[in-house]
Amino acid sequence: MLAELSTAAAATIDPAYAETMNVTMNWFFIATSVFVLTLVGWFVSDKIVEPRLGKFSLSDGADTDEEEEDYMAPLTKVEKRGMLLAFISVIVGLILAASLVAFPASPMRGDEGAYLDTIIQSPFMDALVPIIAILFFIPGLVYGIVTRTIRNDKDVAAQMTKTMASMGMFIVLAFTAGQFVAYFNESNLGLVIGVYGADMLENMNLTGIPLIIGFVLVTAFINLFVGSASAKWAMMAPIFVPIMMQLGYSPELTTMAYRVADSSTNIITPLMTYFAIIIAFAQRYDRNIGIGTLISVMVPYSIFFLVTWSIMLIVWMLLGIPLGPDAPIHYPG
Repeated sequence: MLAELSTAAAATIDPAYAETMNVTMNWFFIATSVFVLTLVGWFVSDKIVEPRLGKFSLSDGADTDEEEEDYMAPLTKVEKRGMLLAFISVIVGLILAASLVAFPASPMRGDEGAYLDTIIQSPFMDALVPIIAILFFIPGLVYGIVTRTIRNDKDVAAQMTKTMASMGMFIVLAFTAGQFVAYFNESNLGLVIGVYGADMLENMNLTGIPLIIGFVLVTAFINLFVGSASAKWAMMAPIFVPIMMQLGYSPELTTMAYRVADSSTNIITPLMTYFAIIIAFAQRYDRNIGIGTLISVMVPYSIFFLVTWSIMLIVWMLLGIPLGPDAPIHYPG
């Protein structure tokens, strides 16, 4: 989605260049980021966040019961065998799912277009949700049968009922959070903040690295109020992609700078779509955790990720390394 919006914005300046852009425009940078951010995440967790949390006890959770005391116990031989067979079932399931669409004669493959088009525009993609549900269900069923926690269909129903019962807190939080997000969207405050932020950065007349840093910081701030990545980029891309191109920077670089900012502050805004889900799962381990506590725990991650990723992007720019296949740093036009 972001690549499509960037391509459309670039086409207003150079349609020919826009035709060369593709969805893999940031793959090299993102692939490298996996290793860098993993190390940063480990450092923040081990040295900053974990020492502040105190000793963990299952009794602090909202849904603790006697069975949950076994969660921290070592796996038995039967459980290890169940895990192995469940893993094998995952591999087999993935192979079978891929065979539904990977070959020309596959039953759920599309009829027209290039290879990727026949996959993207296919019955397989239309049925992706139930396919994923089945891929998750089968390993759980295999594990339950092997460990004898599932002996008949009633056990399956009981396990599923127990799991859904633990989602009660999420349902309550999701309703409340949904109302808040809906009211905020109706107020258009996020749109106003986004427009004014973009105008402010545009009027500062920055160039080069200061412009990239300013763009990242403004986007990270706007992300606190406009959670949707596509909605935010649809608003900002028509402004900043042409500006960056006129200054000699490629749309691919602008898109990557946007990804850096958008990804770093998601976890510290209650307006993020999945924030209620995170709260609900966190309360399984600490019944007293709330929005403020969660945000305070996550702020170090946001700061370190934003700073590290921004420095990495600047170094990438200075070295002139392509961001992805056919995705240069500088706009050649």
